[in-house]
Amino acid sequence: MNSTEDVKITAVIVLDVIGKPPEHLIASLEEIIKEMDKEKGITVKMKDIKEPRPMKGQEGFFTTFAEVEVEVEEILHLAVLMFKYMPAHLEVISPELLALTNNGWNDVLNELVRRLHGYDEIARILQMEKQVLIKKIHELGGEVPMTPQMQQPPAEQKPVEEKPKKVKKSKPKKKTGKKK
Repeated sequence: MNSTEDVKITAVIVLDVIGKPPEHLIASLEEIIKEMDKEKGITVKMKDIKEPRPMKGQEGFFTTFAEVEVEVEEILHLAVLMFKYMPAHLEVISPELLALTNNGWNDVLNELVRRLHGYDEIARILQMEKQVLIKKIHELGGEVPMTPQMQQPPAEQKPVEEKPKKVKKSKPKKKTGKKK
């Protein structure tokens, strides 16, 4: 943990899933929790998988969730768990106070930055691939319905021209004939 004392951290996370058939949701959560328990520095202490229920407004789809209590050796493992499994909720149960050294903070923040850069790279690649696909569709004579964001690439967007602001001219004060 890179703190002043090595204390294990206990947390409860909530994993939620949507899909069909309902028995697949339970099997998926079981598999996810099993994989989580294999992660370095993470031990699953308890799991409670709820029965799937039909989704409102989505006929044929089901939703369920699992409450999972985990024990991690250090805060970095908790951060990795968050990014890898994307729980809907996380609550640290103990210890009540977590103290980290600079190295502990560096580990957590560097993991955060590393993941953000990875997501940014994926987003950029997808944007480029989308542009290539749109170009090929146009070359083949097809049309792609354009949303306002797709009409022009960001670099080609024209800046919005601002209208000049009207300056209010102050009226001269009337003289009342009184001396100050």
